[in-house]
Amino acid sequence: MAQALDALEASLPIESTAQNGNTDPRKSSVTVTKPIPYTFDLGNLLVNDSNPLPPNPSDSQLSATARDCAQALINQLLTTCPVTSSSDGVHLTLPPPTTPLPREKPLPALKEKTKWEKFAEKKGIKDKKKEGKMVFDEETQEWVPKWGYKGRNKDGEQDWIVEVDEKKEKMKEGKRDEGGIGGEGRRERKEKVRRNERKQRANERVGRKKEVGAVGI
Repeated sequence: MAQALDALEASLPIESTAQNGNTDPRKSSVTVTKPIPYTFDLGNLLVNDSNPLPPNPSDSQLSATARDCAQALINQLLTTCPVTSSSDGVHLTLPPPTTPLPREKPLPALKEKTKWEKFAEKKGIKDKKKEGKMVFDEETQEWVPKWGYKGRNKDGEQDWIVEVDEKKEKMKEGKRDEGGIGGEGRRERKEKVRRNERKQRANERVGRKKEVGAVGI
């Protein structure tokens, strides 16, 4: 440990102030003693020196004080922090910081809730747990996607025979577009998509209006 401190001392070109006021760099020591002990925050590599400076200190006195603080911090690190050696070099494990530091930037503004979030909060609707994009098909004994190409949401669209809902059939009597009766599910799905797109565009327009109002244009 003494050899490590001597090596670190040799790497510091700043002079050290002895207790008798001598600033001879040849008499620099790794041992630093002060009337008021230093306090440390090793997690932030911080040393606090409460010892008062003389009136109108010279540059050499300021340099010597800074050197003593640096030497004391190095001594504290080497004597209290775990030291490990690897092929990359010698490493010190720092403790958690104890001095709170201010934020560089202000706290971000709270994001305004969307129309859906307000509605869900009012109705007590909670987000569903995401279960992935695949689902097991009991008939084919295979994993198939929930939506999209060959998705489960298209079940029944390609069936050659479909059970007819008499109530819906009376309401849509005479309409046989998009592949006849088998196209009912396809039409309902596409209409649902168009309805969701209309709502999404309406929400985007409301959001843009609020942003313009906040800027003051």
